[in-house]
Amino acid sequence: MTGRDPFLLEVSGRVGILRIAREDKRNALDAAMMDMLADLCREIERRDDIGVLILTGSGRSFCAGGDITAWSGQSPAEFARHWVRDGHEAFDRLARLRQPVIAVLNGPALGGGLELAACADYRIAEDHVTFGQPESGLGIIAGWSGTQRATRRFGARLVRRMALFGEVLDARAALAEGLADKVVETGAGLEAGLDLARQVLKRGPLATELTKMLINAAEGEERERVFEALAGRIAAASDELREGVEAFREKRKPDFGGKGE
Repeated sequence: MTGRDPFLLEVSGRVGILRIAREDKRNALDAAMMDMLADLCREIERRDDIGVLILTGSGRSFCAGGDITAWSGQSPAEFARHWVRDGHEAFDRLARLRQPVIAVLNGPALGGGLELAACADYRIAEDHVTFGQPESGLGIIAGWSGTQRATRRFGARLVRRMALFGEVLDARAALAEGLADKVVETGAGLEAGLDLARQVLKRGPLATELTKMLINAAEGEERERVFEALAGRIAAASDELREGVEAFREKRKPDFGGKGE
């Protein structure tokens, strides 16, 4: 296990478990944690020993969202330039990981916690968990894609109910509305996540990675990068690339077999 307080990353059997470990603040996120999360996602993206990532919280909390004391004293300019933008960068990296991400919700998913859960490909909620977007009740808006990614993934109707009218859903209602993909007993979330991760690892790893990229593109998540990455992968495996690189090294014109003449 490696730790970057306040995150813990454990890897075993190609399953990574990333825990938010700030129990004294109910795993709320501050500005430094945004940078740490972005860095961790860069690391996870490059690790071949991680085929699936499980995201959960330490103790009895998943994530209480943004730490109010961390952002409430910022100027409007600082809030927009750093708090919102840095949060977006970290959450975007999580949502766009090449590995499937399973969120194990062992505590409320409210505000930024719901935005974090929305980055996952699958959400397992323990039966005591609640879901909602209370930001407008504090005079603020959801700033980490709660009106954008959440709408794409859960639908505008449901996001309106939570964000505009303050509706809070319990786990069973969240399952019925598509906020959660599975509900389990309290304390059983992590084991359910591990079982699901093992099932994913039985599937073709390249096919799984490419399928996730294509689904993300269809959903409007990083469409440009997905298409260029897929095209680049095809080109990188071609004889044309090998010939082009060899020609460059040998300071000659490439011979593509007359194609294109």
